[in-house]
Amino acid sequence: MLLIAGLPGSGKSVFSKVAQQMSIPVVSLGDIVREEALKRKLDLTSENLGKIAIELRERYGKEVMAKRSIVRILYNESPLVVVDGVRSLEEVYYFKKFFEVYIIAIHASPRTRYSRLKARGRPDDPSSWEEFSTRDLRELSLGIGNVIALADYMIVNENIPLREYEEICRKILLKTMREICYESRG
Repeated sequence: MLLIAGLPGSGKSVFSKVAQQMSIPVVSLGDIVREEALKRKLDLTSENLGKIAIELRERYGKEVMAKRSIVRILYNESPLVVVDGVRSLEEVYYFKKFFEVYIIAIHASPRTRYSRLKARGRPDDPSSWEEFSTRDLRELSLGIGNVIALADYMIVNENIPLREYEEICRKILLKTMREICYESRG
Protein backbone atom coordinates (compact mmCIF):
# COMPACT_ATOMS: atom_id res chain seq x y z
CA MET A 1 0.00 0.00 0.00
CA LEU A 2 1.22 3.47 -0.86
CA LEU A 3 0.13 6.28 1.42
CA ILE A 4 0.37 9.70 -0.22
CA ALA A 5 0.91 12.73 2.01
CA GLY A 6 1.35 16.35 1.07
CA LEU A 7 -0.19 19.73 1.66
CA PRO A 8 -2.92 20.90 -0.74
CA GLY A 9 -1.54 21.67 -4.20
CA SER A 10 1.64 19.64 -3.75
CA GLY A 11 0.81 17.14 -6.51
CA LYS A 12 -1.05 14.28 -4.79
CA SER A 13 -3.85 14.25 -7.37
CA VAL A 14 -1.39 14.00 -10.27
CA PHE A 15 0.38 11.11 -8.51
CA SER A 16 -2.99 9.39 -8.08
CA LYS A 17 -3.90 10.01 -11.73
CA VAL A 18 -0.64 8.37 -12.84
CA ALA A 19 -1.42 5.38 -10.59
CA GLN A 20 -4.88 5.05 -12.15
CA GLN A 21 -3.36 5.20 -15.64
CA MET A 22 -1.22 2.22 -14.55
CA SER A 23 -4.40 0.38 -13.40
CA ILE A 24 -3.50 0.82 -9.72
CA PRO A 25 -6.59 1.50 -7.61
CA VAL A 26 -6.71 4.81 -5.73
CA VAL A 27 -8.72 5.56 -2.60
CA SER A 28 -8.97 9.22 -1.59
CA LEU A 29 -9.41 10.02 2.10
CA GLY A 30 -10.54 13.51 1.07
CA ASP A 31 -13.47 11.95 -0.79
CA ILE A 32 -14.72 10.58 2.53
CA VAL A 33 -14.91 14.10 3.95
CA ARG A 34 -16.52 15.46 0.75
CA GLU A 35 -19.15 12.67 0.86
CA GLU A 36 -19.91 13.51 4.50
CA ALA A 37 -20.41 17.17 3.53
CA LEU A 38 -22.82 16.20 0.74
CA LYS A 39 -24.69 13.90 3.14
CA ARG A 40 -25.13 16.91 5.44
CA LYS A 41 -26.17 19.04 2.44
CA LEU A 42 -23.25 21.44 2.94
CA ASP A 43 -21.33 23.29 0.24
CA LEU A 44 -17.91 21.84 -0.53
CA THR A 45 -15.97 24.84 0.78
CA SER A 46 -12.57 24.64 2.43
CA GLU A 47 -14.11 25.88 5.68
CA ASN A 48 -16.91 23.28 5.71
CA LEU A 49 -14.62 20.41 4.78
CA GLY A 50 -12.09 21.46 7.41
CA LYS A 51 -14.75 21.59 10.12
CA ILE A 52 -16.11 18.18 9.15
CA ALA A 53 -12.63 16.61 9.08
CA ILE A 54 -11.83 17.95 12.54
CA GLU A 55 -15.26 17.01 13.92
CA LEU A 56 -15.02 13.43 12.62
CA ARG A 57 -11.53 13.01 14.08
CA GLU A 58 -12.61 14.42 17.45
CA ARG A 59 -15.74 12.25 17.59
CA TYR A 60 -14.40 8.96 16.19
CA GLY A 61 -10.62 9.16 16.62
CA LYS A 62 -7.75 10.43 14.51
CA GLU A 63 -7.74 7.26 12.38
CA VAL A 64 -11.43 7.60 11.38
CA MET A 65 -10.69 8.30 7.70
CA ALA A 66 -8.50 5.20 7.50
CA LYS A 67 -11.23 3.09 9.14
CA ARG A 68 -13.89 4.44 6.79
CA SER A 69 -11.72 3.73 3.75
CA ILE A 70 -10.83 0.12 4.59
CA VAL A 71 -13.85 -1.44 2.82
CA ARG A 72 -13.03 0.50 -0.36
CA ILE A 73 -9.42 -0.67 -0.15
CA LEU A 74 -10.28 -4.34 0.41
CA TYR A 75 -12.89 -4.21 -2.38
CA ASN A 76 -10.11 -3.60 -4.91
CA GLU A 77 -8.37 -6.96 -4.29
CA SER A 78 -5.22 -5.48 -5.79
CA PRO A 79 -1.68 -6.18 -4.54
CA LEU A 80 -1.05 -2.43 -4.59
CA VAL A 81 -3.45 0.35 -3.64
CA VAL A 82 -2.70 4.07 -3.44
CA VAL A 83 -4.32 5.95 -0.55
CA ASP A 84 -4.39 9.65 -1.34
CA GLY A 85 -4.47 12.23 1.45
CA VAL A 86 -3.10 10.60 4.61
CA ARG A 87 -2.82 13.30 7.28
CA SER A 88 -1.93 11.67 10.60
CA LEU A 89 0.32 9.04 12.11
CA GLU A 90 -2.78 7.41 13.56
CA GLU A 91 -3.99 6.76 10.00
CA VAL A 92 -0.56 5.36 9.08
CA TYR A 93 -0.52 3.04 12.13
CA TYR A 94 -4.06 1.88 11.39
CA PHE A 95 -3.13 0.90 7.84
CA LYS A 96 0.05 -0.82 9.09
CA LYS A 97 -2.14 -3.23 11.10
CA PHE A 98 -3.40 -4.70 7.82
CA PHE A 99 -0.93 -3.86 5.05
CA GLU A 100 2.70 -3.34 4.23
CA VAL A 101 2.89 0.44 3.94
CA TYR A 102 5.14 2.81 2.01
CA ILE A 103 4.74 6.53 2.59
CA ILE A 104 5.24 8.94 -0.31
CA ALA A 105 5.57 12.59 0.70
CA ILE A 106 5.08 15.24 -1.96
CA HIS A 107 6.35 18.74 -1.29
CA ALA A 108 6.08 22.08 -3.07
CA SER A 109 6.57 25.59 -1.75
CA PRO A 110 3.58 27.57 -0.47
CA ARG A 111 3.70 30.01 -3.41
CA THR A 112 3.76 27.18 -5.94
CA ARG A 113 0.93 25.34 -4.22
CA TYR A 114 -1.19 28.49 -3.93
CA SER A 115 -0.87 29.24 -7.65
CA ARG A 116 -1.75 25.62 -8.50
CA LEU A 117 -4.84 25.72 -6.29
CA LYS A 118 -5.97 29.03 -7.81
CA ALA A 119 -5.61 27.49 -11.29
CA ARG A 120 -7.30 24.21 -10.29
CA GLY A 121 -10.53 25.90 -9.24
CA ARG A 122 -12.10 23.12 -7.17
CA PRO A 123 -14.94 24.38 -4.91
CA ASP A 124 -12.86 23.74 -1.77
CA ASP A 125 -9.77 25.56 -3.07
CA PRO A 126 -8.86 28.78 -1.24
CA SER A 127 -9.92 32.11 -2.69
CA SER A 128 -7.27 34.15 -0.85
CA TRP A 129 -3.76 33.80 0.55
CA GLU A 130 -5.22 34.11 4.07
CA GLU A 131 -7.63 31.23 3.45
CA PHE A 132 -4.76 29.21 1.94
CA SER A 133 -2.55 29.83 5.00
CA THR A 134 -5.39 28.93 7.38
CA ARG A 135 -5.94 25.68 5.51
CA ASP A 136 -2.22 24.83 5.69
CA LEU A 137 -2.19 25.42 9.44
CA ARG A 138 -5.28 23.22 9.86
CA GLU A 139 -3.62 20.43 7.85
CA LEU A 140 -0.43 20.74 9.91
CA SER A 141 -2.45 20.60 13.14
CA LEU A 142 -3.80 17.20 12.05
CA GLY A 143 -0.25 15.83 12.04
CA ILE A 144 0.59 15.75 8.34
CA GLY A 145 4.10 17.07 9.08
CA ASN A 146 4.83 13.94 11.11
CA VAL A 147 3.69 11.71 8.26
CA ILE A 148 5.88 13.62 5.81
CA ALA A 149 8.86 13.33 8.17
CA LEU A 150 8.55 9.52 8.16
CA ALA A 151 8.19 9.15 4.38
CA ASP A 152 9.93 6.35 2.53
CA TYR A 153 10.08 8.54 -0.58
CA MET A 154 10.11 12.33 -0.86
CA ILE A 155 9.21 14.05 -4.10
CA VAL A 156 9.99 17.75 -4.37
CA ASN A 157 7.50 18.92 -6.97
CA GLU A 158 8.93 22.37 -7.57
CA ASN A 159 9.86 23.87 -10.96
CA ILE A 160 9.37 20.50 -12.66
CA PRO A 161 7.44 20.26 -15.93
CA LEU A 162 4.27 18.20 -15.54
CA ARG A 163 5.48 15.38 -17.83
CA GLU A 164 8.72 15.06 -15.85
CA TYR A 165 6.80 14.96 -12.56
CA GLU A 166 4.48 12.28 -13.97
CA GLU A 167 7.54 10.23 -14.96
CA ILE A 168 8.94 10.51 -11.42
CA CYS A 169 5.60 9.27 -10.09
CA ARG A 170 5.57 6.39 -12.59
CA LYS A 171 9.10 5.30 -11.57
CA ILE A 172 8.20 5.25 -7.87
CA LEU A 173 5.05 3.26 -8.60
CA LEU A 174 6.97 0.73 -10.71
CA LYS A 175 9.68 0.37 -8.05
CA THR A 176 7.08 -0.20 -5.36
CA MET A 177 5.19 -2.71 -7.50
CA ARG A 178 8.42 -4.68 -8.03
CA GLU A 179 9.18 -4.66 -4.30
CA ILE A 180 5.69 -5.87 -3.42
CA CYS A 181 5.75 -8.61 -6.07
CA TYR A 182 9.21 -9.74 -4.93
CA GLU A 183 8.12 -9.86 -1.27
CA SER A 184 4.93 -11.76 -2.08
CA ARG A 185 6.99 -14.46 -3.84
CA GLY A 186 9.32 -14.42 -0.83
